[in-house]
Amino acid sequence: MRAKSAVVLGAQWGDEGKGKIVDVLSDHFSAVARYAGGHNAGHTVIISGEKFILQLIPCGVLRKGCKGVIGNGVVLDPIAFLNEATRVQSHGVALDGNLFVSNRAQVILPYHRMIELASESAPGRKKIGTTSRGIGPAYEDKMSRGGLRVVDLLNTSLLKTHIEAACQQKNTIVHALFGTDPLDANQIFDQYAEAAEKLRPYVTDTGRMLNGILHSGGSVMFEGAQGTLLDIDHGTYPYVTSSSATAGGASTGTGVGPLNIGTVIAVTKAYVTRVGEGPFPTEIKDEVGEEIGRRGNEFGAVTGRKRRCGWLDIPLLRYSNQINSAEWLVVTKLDVLDHLAEIPVCIAYEIDGKLTDEIPADISGINKIVPKYTRLKGWQTPTDGIKDYDSLPAAAKEYLRFQERESGAKIGMVSTGPDRAQTIFLPEFAAALEALKP
Repeated sequence: MRAKSAVVLGAQWGDEGKGKIVDVLSDHFSAVARYAGGHNAGHTVIISGEKFILQLIPCGVLRKGCKGVIGNGVVLDPIAFLNEATRVQSHGVALDGNLFVSNRAQVILPYHRMIELASESAPGRKKIGTTSRGIGPAYEDKMSRGGLRVVDLLNTSLLKTHIEAACQQKNTIVHALFGTDPLDANQIFDQYAEAAEKLRPYVTDTGRMLNGILHSGGSVMFEGAQGTLLDIDHGTYPYVTSSSATAGGASTGTGVGPLNIGTVIAVTKAYVTRVGEGPFPTEIKDEVGEEIGRRGNEFGAVTGRKRRCGWLDIPLLRYSNQINSAEWLVVTKLDVLDHLAEIPVCIAYEIDGKLTDEIPADISGINKIVPKYTRLKGWQTPTDGIKDYDSLPAAAKEYLRFQERESGAKIGMVSTGPDRAQTIFLPEFAAALEALKP
């Protein structure tokens, strides 16, 4: 018997519209748990025209009766968390008893931001395109076993000792390398000791909590951040994030074992976007790409950065589905392509004169890719707001079925606009979701 749980993640380079999808699906789950990343992840949810932009807080809290959980795999900036909680509560969303933070999550402190900003701005350094919010340095401290966890943040004497030692070390290193002014350890301690007391009511052993929900017949959705091609192990390294954005991260990032993962739902745009630096084989570098960007409002929810747009990449999607064992595909922003008479889709790569569908491990190999396209007929009919699959134009249905046939995962859901209601559920997927309800 399958566990009553699902991982929802990005199949591309992030920004696939996971926020809306998690919100729509959360009606079927007892809890939604974030398992990786930090407050660099922006999930946008629009409910009856009202917009919510969530960075750390799982989208599940917007559903009555659904708990939001920040797992141990997340790096938590306490100040950013508390500010976001205040914003969410200002919309009338109750968080007391509905939102929980893992006592094992790592903490982002001001020196992490200082290090990342100085490093990213250093002369001669290859820019990765980070958000300079301290995510990477916090994960570095975690892996070097020098980080501070939430449980330690709540211990005042330990917090003071840790900050004093860390500031002495980080100030020395950053000043020597980048000439940055030192941070004041006492000021940081005062600020974060106060934040710790405000954070305390949310903190618990979330791994125990999530396993308890599953054991008692409840259901859990694991919410990914960023996307598969930004995963630290499987993405386009080094132009990646610092955490495990793939399905495997759901277990390590929450404390729920892999046998309790019931299914994996991969979210893909009807095209592809990428923000920041890094390789992008199917990028459209002309006015067509600009038009898709305008129609899709392709700007980062957190940073406001413009996203690069490209044609759907089937080898990339197939690779993503393989890594994640994706059973279902959710296709977003289909309506953005409504204006096109013809839609190119990349079906293979040519590298050094040879055809392949394998994604090279090295950046130099990816940069050699010459995409090989097939061209599908466009529908040139508005699809925005359509809620029934049979009402879609025939060419739009063929475009979707082509993705399904070529990628190896079943299409379960199609988004035809940003609002919660602008969603198509296919019957088999709807039945599978009903089986997950607690």
